[in-house]
Amino acid sequence: MRYAYAITSALLLGGATATLALQPSVAQQAQNEPGAIQASVPRSGAPMSFADMVAKLQPAVVNISTKQTIVQRQQANPFSGTPFGDLFGGMGMGGQGAPVKREGASLGSGFLISPDGYVVTNNHVIAPGAQGATVNSITVTLNNNKEYTAKVIGKDQDSDLALLKIDATNLPYVKWGDSSKARVGDWVLAIGEPFGLGGTVTAGIISAINRVTGQGGAYDRFIQTDASINQGNSGGPMFDLNGNVIGVNSQIFSQSGGNIGIGFAIPAATAKPIIETFMKGGKITRGYIGVTIGGAVDDDAAAALGIPKNQGELIAGVEPTGPSAKAGLRSGDVVTRINGQDVNPNQTLTYLVSNLQPGTTARFDILRGGKPMTINIAVATRPSNEQLQARANGGEDSGGFGPNDGQGDDDGSDDGTTQGTNAPLGLLVQPLTPGIARAINVDPTTQGVVIAAVDPSSDAAGKLKRTDVIQGINGVPVRTAADVARVVAQAKAAGRPQVLLLVQRGRGAPRFLPLKVK
Repeated sequence: MRYAYAITSALLLGGATATLALQPSVAQQAQNEPGAIQASVPRSGAPMSFADMVAKLQPAVVNISTKQTIVQRQQANPFSGTPFGDLFGGMGMGGQGAPVKREGASLGSGFLISPDGYVVTNNHVIAPGAQGATVNSITVTLNNNKEYTAKVIGKDQDSDLALLKIDATNLPYVKWGDSSKARVGDWVLAIGEPFGLGGTVTAGIISAINRVTGQGGAYDRFIQTDASINQGNSGGPMFDLNGNVIGVNSQIFSQSGGNIGIGFAIPAATAKPIIETFMKGGKITRGYIGVTIGGAVDDDAAAALGIPKNQGELIAGVEPTGPSAKAGLRSGDVVTRINGQDVNPNQTLTYLVSNLQPGTTARFDILRGGKPMTINIAVATRPSNEQLQARANGGEDSGGFGPNDGQGDDDGSDDGTTQGTNAPLGLLVQPLTPGIARAINVDPTTQGVVIAAVDPSSDAAGKLKRTDVIQGINGVPVRTAADVARVVAQAKAAGRPQVLLLVQRGRGAPRFLPLKVK
């Protein structure tokens, strides 16, 4: 089960099976060749029955299963070194749990896009299902129960797409459609195997197009449908009424694991170029500028910065040697447009940057201190997810900002001194030196002021704590207590009800926090 929804609940995933009748004596054509199912699809709307369409399409849908080995370490023997230790010898010696291997499996679906055995599916269908898991084999099963061992031609975690190949010929297959012509209200069919049931066909309408789910990245654009999609449908095709594949079913929004009428498919316009790249032996590349994104300009950020909300995104951090740093982009900047395209909740910064061509130069329109500027950034190639994760874990982790963070000092001391009460924002701060940075587990190159005390009666009390580092306020770098006082005074003079702090906690990612001006 893959959890991907960034708002409130998980997007749960699944797969599909199919029915197949081989015709070795007849030259194979696409199951959805123009005219093949035209009679069953009146142009005026939905047919009286989808049966003729399903009979043509279902043979091209396949079941995909994997066999996996999962290596897990047992819990340490709590009785090691005691008279009872021998009774629990299988739990490891000397308090150290021994590794245990067990078998695992996954089930999903896919569809044939060529008569010689190319199969499209979701990446997560063939990916290891747990930490420590290894995929040993992938099996593609046709509806006549004939099984083939599949080879992975290409896979991509970001788009959640994969291309497999089986050794067979003259197979039924389907062709891509044009998802850009899909409209809200159009009928669609989904074929899959929810909850391990046999080939299941569901119908519904398109509920939304270009749906942004908040996952970020180059491919956060989905076709939303109310056609029933459940766990087990992942990788199956979404068809329009002409029988063309306009989407790859991939996710559902659910609080229970079952369908509630909100499913998502990767549009064919997104999937087709990626699959074609895999078929040619190519690699998927994406743009990269080396920044940490601080989020959209919401109500709090807009009030603090005095700019319109939902226009642009904040830059929380800049990689010291990355493309953005070389171009002069700074933390606290607000990126409003990229190559003339607006940055907003429906067209995020990560989406636009990821779709930039590496090796090109892109124009970034930004706001710095409320003033518009233009910066040209040379776009690099995005590192792999493993490389990015390694960078993120480059230092010791002090936890970052969690749901219970910012509740006063972790040492239990009382910072509500008289001095703190009259300090700007209810904070006592001092310059951050390399020595202090090392002592509080912050990168020694970090610049800013470190919080020494928090007034418990201030807005900061529930959000900040001692050892937090303030790098900037309202996009202005701060290095001393006087800097803090000056920026806060300017915000008061401008009539702004709050300010926006860029805060670093330990080795976690920097984060923007709004504070009310006293």
